[in-house]
Formats: sequence, structure tokens, C-alpha cells
Amino acid sequence: MSASETTVVAGSGEQPARPAAPSGKKPRRRSRAPLRARLRRDWPLLLMTVPAGLLLLAFHYLPTLGNVVAFLDYNPYAGDTPLQALFSSVWIGFGNFDLIFSDPAFWQALENTLTITVFQLVFFFPLPIAMAILVNSVLSTKARSFIQTVVYLPHFFSWVLVVTFFVQMLGGAGLLSQELRQAGVDPPNIMTDPDTFIVLVTAEAVWKDAGWGMIIFLAALATIDPNLYEQSAVDGAGRWRRLWHITLPGLRPVIVLLLILRLGDALSVGFEQFILQRDAVGRGAAEVLDTFVYYQSIATGNYGFGAAAGLFKAVVGLVLILVANKVANMIGERGLISRS
Repeated sequence: MSASETTVVAGSGEQPARPAAPSGKKPRRRSRAPLRARLRRDWPLLLMTVPAGLLLLAFHYLPTLGNVVAFLDYNPYAGDTPLQALFSSVWIGFGNFDLIFSDPAFWQALENTLTITVFQLVFFFPLPIAMAILVNSVLSTKARSFIQTVVYLPHFFSWVLVVTFFVQMLGGAGLLSQELRQAGVDPPNIMTDPDTFIVLVTAEAVWKDAGWGMIIFLAALATIDPNLYEQSAVDGAGRWRRLWHITLPGLRPVIVLLLILRLGDALSVGFEQFILQRDAVGRGAAEVLDTFVYYQSIATGNYGFGAAAGLFKAVVGLVLILVANKVANMIGERGLISRS
């Protein structure tokens, strides 16, 4: 009897052990179920995705075909239908891009956009992480739920309401200015000062959206095994060591994912927030790419110019996502697209 065989004991139900697979060959993967069987099994789930797929097709993928306007001297009145106007417009190649890159206002808007993005990445992006860690350390369930509700509620407010709230609190006739005047102090010019506008818009974004980010990181904290904290505490690890060696590594995949997505959206810092405050502080401080496209394209009817600016934003965002995803894979994170 060979060493790879086992003796079958009568009545014991044991079966001979199969010989081990050669070490040089990889074990075979289980064959997937036939496509028809999987469709029969998952058709309710697929049916639920149909409305979302139709919305995505109608409002994202089909409008993407309109990027061809960026290469045309587009005239919406050149035909009876938009499709006829599209084919009747003159092809000018990269002429719209030449106009964009030769416009000093475009570079000013791009500089403002990148400056605000970097500032918010440094001073806004870490805040939801810190808030989630602090709220997660609250032992009372009722207190934790109350805090989550209070900080999450502004996410549902429109930018009109958010800006109005800040004007009523920090504006020239706002509550803070009135209290300072009664105390004999000259109030600062917060809502109309171009030098501090970047701090103002970041504070507005924090008040509105920090609670949303906190909810995401709280969900990530819930996936961390509590036994890790108990075992580390038994081994003598303090609160800061548990934070550094357990909490932050547990949050790292979510942090990397959200950071990649934020970099892909780096050239879109918001439209409503800035257009509402553009006249108060001036275009030199509040002109970003979104408002630049509106005033230079939609307001003037130069749609090819705006389409070229939008296509530029999309290409830069795609490049940033791919680069950030590559860096994430290099440091061992999955990112949006994991390496094979």
C-alpha cells in the first residue's frame, strides 16, 4: 500500500484519501454556473437595476455624445432640430480649446479652483474622520444618535439656505456684527472680504457636508472587530496606540477610496455656492471653472466654448483618478480598480 492511500475501515464510512495534487499545478477553479441559470436566479435583482440603468443612460451616457460640440462652431439655430443643428455646424477642431487656453480669465478660474480644492483637502477632508472617531467613542447610544442627527441634517439644506444662514449670522447686519457693535467693537468684514473668501466657503462646506462624511466613516468603523481593541487593551496598548494601530488602518481603505473620488472631482468645487457669493466678493476671488463656463458659455450662447471647458475638466479628472488609483495600488490599497 502506498503512502498516499489510507486503509478503509469496514463500517466506519471513511473513504480513501485522494492523492495530493502536483505542487507545480494550480488547483482548478470551480466552473461558473451557466449564464441562463444565473439570469433565472438573479432576475429580480436585475429588474431592480433597470430604472437606475435607464436614468444613467439618459442623463449621463447619451449626453456624453454631445462632447462633439467642443470641436464645432455650434449654432443651435442652424436647423429645425438639435440633431440638424449639430450636423449643420462648422467643424473647427481644437479652435475652442485655443480660445480657452488663451483666455486669462480661464487661468484665473483654474487657479482659484485648484487653490480651493487643495485648501479643502487639507482642512476639510480630515474633519469627518475625526468627527466619526469622536462620535464612535461616545458610550451612550441616545447621545450618539442625537449627535449624528444634528450634524447630518445640514446635508439636506440647499446652498441658498446655507449661504443665507451664514449671511444672517456673519453678514454686515448679522447677529455677530450686531453683538460686536453693541460691545463697541468694529465687526470684521467676513462675507464680502476676498482675502478670507476661501476660509468662508470651506466653513460653509464643513457645516453642510461634514456630517455626511462622518456617517460614511462611522459605517467603516462598525466593520472593525471589537475583539482587536479588547486584545490590545489587555496587552497594555493605550487609547492613542489603539487609534494608530487599529482604528486608522481599519479606515484606510475608505479614506483612500474617498480621496481618489475627491481628486477626480478636483475641478468641480461647486456652482451654486460660488455663484450666490460671486457679486459680494468679486470674480477675482469667487470665479471658479463652473461659474466661468456659465458666464462665458451659457449666458452668451457660445456652447462650443463651454463644451470644450467641460471636456477639459473631464479629461483632467480622469487623469487624476487613474494616477491616484495607481498610487493606491502601489501602496497596497485596492482603490477603484484593483490590480490583477
